[in-house]
Amino acid sequence: MTKSLLITNGVVVTMDAERRILEKGDILIEGGRIASIGDLQPDVGGAVERIDAAGMVVMPGLIDTHAHAGHMLTKGLGEDSEQWMETTGRIYAEATDIEFWSAEAALSAFERIRCGTTTAALLFGGGPDIMRTEAPEAAQAHLAAIADMAVREVLAVGPNRPSSAHLYRNYTHGSYTNIVVDPMQQLSVCAELIDDWAGRNDCLQVALSLPVFDAKELENEVVFDLSRQARALAREKGVLLIQDGHREGSIAANAARLDLFDHRSLLAHCIELTEEDFAALKRTGAKVAHNPSALMSVFGRCPAPELMEAGVTVSLGTDAAAPDRPFDMFRNMFQAHRYHARHFKDDSVLPPMQLLEMATIEGARALSMDAEIGSLEVGKRADIILVNMRQPHLWPPVNPVQRLTRFANGADVDTTIVGGRVLMRSRRLVHHDENAILDRAERAFHRMMERMALA
Repeated sequence: MTKSLLITNGVVVTMDAERRILEKGDILIEGGRIASIGDLQPDVGGAVERIDAAGMVVMPGLIDTHAHAGHMLTKGLGEDSEQWMETTGRIYAEATDIEFWSAEAALSAFERIRCGTTTAALLFGGGPDIMRTEAPEAAQAHLAAIADMAVREVLAVGPNRPSSAHLYRNYTHGSYTNIVVDPMQQLSVCAELIDDWAGRNDCLQVALSLPVFDAKELENEVVFDLSRQARALAREKGVLLIQDGHREGSIAANAARLDLFDHRSLLAHCIELTEEDFAALKRTGAKVAHNPSALMSVFGRCPAPELMEAGVTVSLGTDAAAPDRPFDMFRNMFQAHRYHARHFKDDSVLPPMQLLEMATIEGARALSMDAEIGSLEVGKRADIILVNMRQPHLWPPVNPVQRLTRFANGADVDTTIVGGRVLMRSRRLVHHDENAILDRAERAFHRMMERMALA
């Protein structure tokens, strides 16, 4: 059981229903949950661990609703995005082993902890075509590493696009065998992973992913059958269905042809949407992960403000970690504001509080976890970060929400707490050797590069 913890003297940004801000608040954590919160220090005994948050903002941990597993070790490989995507796809299919996925997962969790992201939803693999679910071992290695790092994560596993054959290499003891990937077999592996991790770890969930198919692709019987079976599996298991890359009528097409979406659907990017897409989102209750730093947001616009005005839940995702973006959710809040302010030529669009909502309570709602995380309220899980505000770029000490969303960055996070457990204090990991994580990831990277003959 996590011991009791008392956080005192901080500016508490609750993100509760009233969006209360306590100028000098205290939070008592017991059993991994928030036991009390208020302006006066609760009457507790001397055995409780105490953190003095003077000069800091105490706020809910940030929630990143769209990112990828694997990308941490493909940064810098390619002169442009097209070359990077081609190289990354080859790496995932031809040059990884179990240690790659485990070491990369620990590195990814390390960055998230340092940036104050306590919960993230990741797709396991490189987009819709290179999902390493031909067997369960790679995903199991990732999940075990994340469990050890103790961050909260939703890992979306799913099949490849069935439009072409895929050949993977399985490395053991310095040699490899080739495996022909069957999307239907991948669905079976996904069901196995979902069952294996159901209720196993308080911080981990396994969701289902499915490639985004447009109206023409859905006319293909193989594509339609794969989509139908994925929909049935997600609903049978009661897990999130996560998709990466909706655009230009694809939401409406899948809703009409398959009845694919419900309130446990999370759709990433959602650029250049049609009126029919808007209507399908409103009708089905599907949620949106907006990624202002992503390449798709260069090629088209996600109408996030308009969707929120229409009552659709819109959260923020980093689409991290490569080729050109970190897990820094503060950077994404700033970029989201500039992205839409430029479109409307109006800097009042997406005001600071709304941006912070997208990165906290709306992120929790997108993951169907808002009863447990996303705000600081009695009874909720104690996923909390402390942001050091006594810095020149965060001064003067007024309007903490504006300073957080306009000026802060991930390096300003002093303390990260997940489920009442302190994972980072004074910007140092509490339970892990930081250099060991980096060294392990470097070794995995070089082994991968040798296999790719790129070194």
